[in-house]
Amino acid sequence: MIYVEDKNLVIPGQILADDEYYPGRGTFKENGKVCSSLIGLVSLRNKKIRVIPLKSKYVPKKGDVVIGKIDDVRFSMWDVDINSPYSGILPAFEVFGRDKKELNKVYDVGDVLFLRVIDVDEVKKAKLGLKGRGLGKFKGGIIVDISPTKVPRLIGKKGSMINMIKNKTNCKIVVGQNGLVSILLKLKRILPV
Repeated sequence: MIYVEDKNLVIPGQILADDEYYPGRGTFKENGKVCSSLIGLVSLRNKKIRVIPLKSKYVPKKGDVVIGKIDDVRFSMWDVDINSPYSGILPAFEVFGRDKKELNKVYDVGDVLFLRVIDVDEVKKAKLGLKGRGLGKFKGGIIVDISPTKVPRLIGKKGSMINMIKNKTNCKIVVGQNGLVSILLKLKRILPV
């Protein structure tokens, strides 16, 4: 038996369903009942029930694309703020290969980059890389911070929402899965009459 519907708002400890449902992320099972472990919205898929948090911090996952800001330049890596309680590092090897170069000549403190999470260790430290289409340093624009749980809604099904926003605003918009969004106005050239 189920006690809630898809998209219902629930609170921690609230009973969601009986034994016939499987607990997913944001839930736990106790005494044959599936209960919510946080404040959020119910998501039902077949017999699996999960709760999507209303607000949360970004937890790095391998393969994610994120926007990060260089915090510190060290001997062989950059420390990157990825809008998370967990730290990110960009090893020099990921940028230069085997070449030796001065790191701060390439990226310096304050630079904003679009990166991919290559690996996450047992303490959730994210190893970052720049290999992939569109990855690299941002030049201009503004950075907007949204809750990481809102990223799928901003993107929409098959990119429908973000593409509509880009078309209506004439902006280049890049969305990081860590809740940071880069917005750059694309100026149209006006030809003299």
